[in-house]
Amino acid sequence: MTQQHSQANPHPDQAAGLRTALAAADPSARLQAALTAGTRPDPAFIEPLLARCATESDFYVRDMLTWALIQHDHAEVLARLFPELNSPIAQARSQALHTLSKIGDPASWPAIRVDHLRDVDDEVARAAWRAAAGLVPAADAAALAAELARQFGRGDRDVQLSLSRAFAVLGPAGEAAVERAQHGGHAEARVHAVATERIMQDPEEGFEAALFEARRAVALRSAPRTEG
Repeated sequence: MTQQHSQANPHPDQAAGLRTALAAADPSARLQAALTAGTRPDPAFIEPLLARCATESDFYVRDMLTWALIQHDHAEVLARLFPELNSPIAQARSQALHTLSKIGDPASWPAIRVDHLRDVDDEVARAAWRAAAGLVPAADAAALAAELARQFGRGDRDVQLSLSRAFAVLGPAGEAAVERAQHGGHAEARVHAVATERIMQDPEEGFEAALFEARRAVALRSAPRTEG
């Protein structure tokens, strides 16, 4: 394991202190509290760190909370993390999925469900796509790609980029689903699928450039043909 081992015995008083520190009004104080919790892992810190993930408003603090969690014993974190995937709080679900992807344990793949991939909250869905693409077993990759292809054309640029990146991670296993999506569905979904194929073929191509070329390609395919 790459993470530090948690201390053998939990310290409830320290956990209470961490909860208080993570509730500080100053984001820099919360950031420092999370950093300290990750620097000196303690099993009692896992619950307060997870609880704060659900409500933390500052991106950098959320990122540090995830870092702190993955410094703890992964089996202990996952045992407490899985229930968060069912939370009614969207941020709790998205942060749990994000942490799941960072831990990267293939055994956690079954915890990612179709309803996560289709979640109406864009941040939850994006986190689910990333986690799923990174954790899916080879035998399930094509089926995952077919499910992800249902999301082509969804959301703004950032949402669409996240989906394209998930397909890039899937690689050849996603090619058939991307190809099918280019010839069905609404125009924006077709554009997104073509752009995704370009990103898969050339990861160095910028997403805006890929979208531009994809729109042109889809427009040309849709243009009426004249008899010469």
